[in-house]
Amino acid sequence: MTTVTNLLRDLPSAAAAEVFETLLERPGVKLERIVSEGQTTPEGDWYDQESDEWVLLLAGAARLAIEAGDGNLEERDLVPGDALLLPARCRHRVTWTDPLRPTIWLGLHVTPQIA
Repeated sequence: MTTVTNLLRDLPSAAAAEVFETLLERPGVKLERIVSEGQTTPEGDWYDQESDEWVLLLAGAARLAIEAGDGNLEERDLVPGDALLLPARCRHRVTWTDPLRPTIWLGLHVTPQIA
């Protein structure tokens, strides 16, 4: 049986903390909805994942700091419809999300397959 889901409705409250909801999980693949309300990655912390992550901003606004291969930082402002691929081991952090309205992300994690 199929189920219709609207990713912009029935949002969990993220007032106290960012909310991660797994929508689909299969070997090597995980799809999640993330809801933020002003949260950022704690100062000094970085995401440094073993999987590729494709991110789509569905609503709200956010800013990411992404570490380039040469160690420099690149800041990216994201608005609804923006998508980016963060390759495995690409260090990144969320430096701002809109505190006045929910920021809704769709994150697709793909773990490299070992031959």
